Amino acid sequence: MQRRQFIRGLGGVVAGTALSAPHVVSAKTTHRWKMVTAWPKNFPGLGTGANRLAERITRMSGGRIRVKVYGAGELVPAFEAFDAVSRGTAQMGHAGPYYWKGKGEVFQFFSAVPFGFTPQEVNAWLYHGGGMDLWRRLYADFNLVPAAAGNTGTQMAGWFRKEINSVADLKGLKMRIPGLGGEVLRRAGGTPVNIPGGELFTALQSGAIDATEWVGPYNDLAFGLYKAAKYYYYPGWHEPGSVIECFINKKAFDALPKDLQHIVLTACQAANLDMLAEMTARNQQALETLVTKHGVQVKPLPDDVLKKLKSLAAEVVAEIAAGDPFARQVYDSYRGFHRQVSAWSAIAEQAFMRARSL
Repeated sequence: MQRRQFIRGLGGVVAGTALSAPHVVSAKTTHRWKMVTAWPKNFPGLGTGANRLAERITRMSGGRIRVKVYGAGELVPAFEAFDAVSRGTAQMGHAGPYYWKGKGEVFQFFSAVPFGFTPQEVNAWLYHGGGMDLWRRLYADFNLVPAAAGNTGTQMAGWFRKEINSVADLKGLKMRIPGLGGEVLRRAGGTPVNIPGGELFTALQSGAIDATEWVGPYNDLAFGLYKAAKYYYYPGWHEPGSVIECFINKKAFDALPKDLQHIVLTACQAANLDMLAEMTARNQQALETLVTKHGVQVKPLPDDVLKKLKSLAAEVVAEIAAGDPFARQVYDSYRGFHRQVSAWSAIAEQAFMRARSL
C-alpha cells in the first residue's frame, strides 16, 4: 500500500512538472502569422503557391501556427514585402530574391542567373552545395531567415510587340525584366523596367513598354498578356530556373519551439517541389491554348541574339563579384558548383533529351 501511495505521489509530481515545463506550455500556444506576398491575391502558380505553403504549415503544425496570406497591396505593396517582414510587420514573405537588388546586387544570385542553373541544379546547390548557408548569412543582416519555397522552372523569354530577328532589334527596346537579366538587356541597348506583375498587362497594352517577361504559359495566360502582344519568344535565358522564396522574420522564427521551426522549413521544401511540379504539369496545356485559341506566335530567339546575351551576362555577374567580398564568395560558390553540375547534366539530362528526340 505504501508503495502504491508513493507511486501515485510520484506520478502527481511528474505530471505537475510536465505541465509547468516551458516546452509543454509552448505546445499549446497558437502563433498567428501574417504572410505578405509580391503576387496578386490567389494568382495561379505563384499566389496559390503562397496559399498552399500557408495551409501546409497550418496543417503540419496541427494549428499551432496559423498563417494568413495577404496578396500584393492588401497589407503592403508588392515591393515592400521584404522590409515589412524584416521589421516585423508580418512574420513571413513570399517573393523572388531579385526584387531586392536595391539592397545588394548579390541578392540576385539566389533567384536566377542568366544562362545559369536549371531548377534541378539550383536545388542541388542550395541544399547540398553550400548555397543555403550563404543565403542565410546574407539575410541574417536583415533579421530574416530565407528558404526556397518554389521554382517556376525554365521560363519563356517573354512577350514582344515586334519580332526579334537580330541583336539590333534589342536597341531601344523598353522591356519589363527584373534582376540580372535586366542589366544584360541594358548592355544590349534596351531599357529594363521593373514593375509588379499586376501592372504588366496595362503597361504592355498601352505601349508604355514594348515587351515583358513574366513566367511561362500557365501564369502568362492568366494575365491575358496575349491580348497585348502576339510574339512569344523562348528560351528563358534570363531565368532558367527561378527560385521563389519564403523569408521569415528571425525573431518570430527563433521564438518557435524547435519542432515548429523544423515544420516551417520542411513545409517550404515541400512547397519548392510542389510549385515546380505544377508549373511543369500546366505549362504545355496553357501554351496550346495560347497558340490554338488566341493565335500567339511562338518563336525561338535567334542564335546570334542568345550568344550576345550570354556574353554580356558573363560580364555582368563577374563585375558584381569584383565589387563586393561577400558577392565574390557567392559567385565563386555558384560558378564552382555550376562547372561541376553542368558537366554531369551534359551526360545525364542533356544527353537523354537529345536521345529522346531522335
